[in-house]
Amino acid sequence: MTGENQTVVAEFVLMGLTESPELQIPLFLIFFIIYLITMVGNLGLIALIWKDPHLHTPMYLLLGSLAFADACASSSVTPKMLVNILSKDHKILLVECFTQFYFFGSSATTECFLLSVMAYDRYVAICNPLLYPVMMSNSLCMHFIHVSYTVGFLHSAIHVGLLVRLHFCKSNIIDYFYCEILQLFKISCTDASVNVLLVLIFSAFIQGFTFMTIIVSYFSVLFAILKTKSEKGRSKAFSTCSAHLLSVSLFYGTLFLMYVRPGSGSGEHKDRMYSLFYTIIIPFLNPFIYSLRNKEVTAALRRKMK
Repeated sequence: MTGENQTVVAEFVLMGLTESPELQIPLFLIFFIIYLITMVGNLGLIALIWKDPHLHTPMYLLLGSLAFADACASSSVTPKMLVNILSKDHKILLVECFTQFYFFGSSATTECFLLSVMAYDRYVAICNPLLYPVMMSNSLCMHFIHVSYTVGFLHSAIHVGLLVRLHFCKSNIIDYFYCEILQLFKISCTDASVNVLLVLIFSAFIQGFTFMTIIVSYFSVLFAILKTKSEKGRSKAFSTCSAHLLSVSLFYGTLFLMYVRPGSGSGEHKDRMYSLFYTIIIPFLNPFIYSLRNKEVTAALRRKMK
C-alpha cells in the first residue's frame, strides 16, 4: 500500500444478473423454482440411495456423492443470489465472499474428480465385468470419494489462502451474481498475477487430467459396446454412458470456456452465462440425467413410494 488515502474494502456489492426492475420478480421465481427442484432432486436421490440396499454399489455411491456435491455447489451460490434479486442492498462481507467461493470451488473440483471416477467405474463394469468386484469394490469406491472431496477442499483452500493476501481498494463492486474469483482479481489493488497464473495452472491440470480420464474410459467403453453381440446389453450400456456424457459435456464445456480458454473473462455476458450453467443449471439437471434414464433408480423409487 502506498501513502495515498486508500480505503481497504471490507465488503463488496454484487451487481447480480440484471438491473432491470421488471425482470427481478420473474428471475426470482424462475431461479427459486430451479433451486427448490435442485435440492429436492439431489437430496432425494441421496436419501433413496442411502435407504435402498439394492443401490449400495459403487455406481450409486458415486452418484450419491455427486448429488451431494451438486447440492453444495448450488447452495453456495443460489440463496444469496435470490436474496439480492429482491433486495436493494446487494452487499456481501469480505469473509462471506471468500466463504462462498471456497464452498463453490470445493464442490466444483470434487465434481471433476467424481465424474472421472464414475467414468472409470463404467469402464471396469463394461470392459472387465469379471474383475469388477476386485477393481471397483465398495471400500475402494469410498476411498476414491474421500480423495475426491479432500482434493476439492485443499484446492479451494489454496486459492482462498492466496486471496487473503490481496487488498481491495480500487472498487467494491463485483459485476457478477456471486463472488467469482476472476472478478475479485479485477478489483484488487494488489498485483494478482500470481493468483491468475495459479488459477490457470490448477484449472488446466485438474480439468485436463479428469477430462482425459473420462474420454479414455468412454472410448474404451464405446469399443467394448460395439463388440457386444447382445442387443439388450448394448442398449443398457449406451443408455448409461450417454447420460454420463451429457452431464460431462455440459459441465466441462462451460468450465473450459470460463477458466482455461485464452483471454478468459473478456466477455462479461458470455462468462455470466457460462457461470449460470455450472453453478445452477447443471446441479438442477443432473438428478434428471442420471435418475430418469436409470431403471434401477426408478425401480427403487417405486418400491419406496409403495
